[in-house]
Amino acid sequence: MKVSVKYLSLSAVVLALDLYSKHLIQAAFAYGDSLTINAYFDLVRYHNEGAAFSFLAQAGGWQKELFTGIAVVAIAVMSYLMQKHRSEKVFCLGLALVIGGAAGNVYDRLTLGYVVDFLSLHYQDLYWPAFNVADSAICLGVGMLLWDNFKSASALK
Repeated sequence: MKVSVKYLSLSAVVLALDLYSKHLIQAAFAYGDSLTINAYFDLVRYHNEGAAFSFLAQAGGWQKELFTGIAVVAIAVMSYLMQKHRSEKVFCLGLALVIGGAAGNVYDRLTLGYVVDFLSLHYQDLYWPAFNVADSAICLGVGMLLWDNFKSASALK
């Protein structure tokens, strides 16, 4: 059980960083505000009522419960997998990052009804959808899980 506590502590750090960064943005920016940092990066304040890339954002409200339920079940399953495979460090680190990010976005959905996004990357007129610390942790965690899976699969050959 000690190993899971170490990884879940990482999840808690991701959650804390995510919530704190969103708090700072909400205190400094009104909805829709933007601050150019450089030619490729802006700080913004957007509200995402959907899932990744605002999927189902205009669905009328039921999606909040759906995405929250999916995230809660996923967090429970990933916590179980982390305990079951506690000797697999990269796998557990990836899960810990995804859990922390998912928890941050679930918190927003439950307390605000939407997720606060504030990082905006772009090149000229091409914009990547705005995202946050939680989304970054989820992407990094999924990348680690994929890398671990490919590494494990190649070791079997």
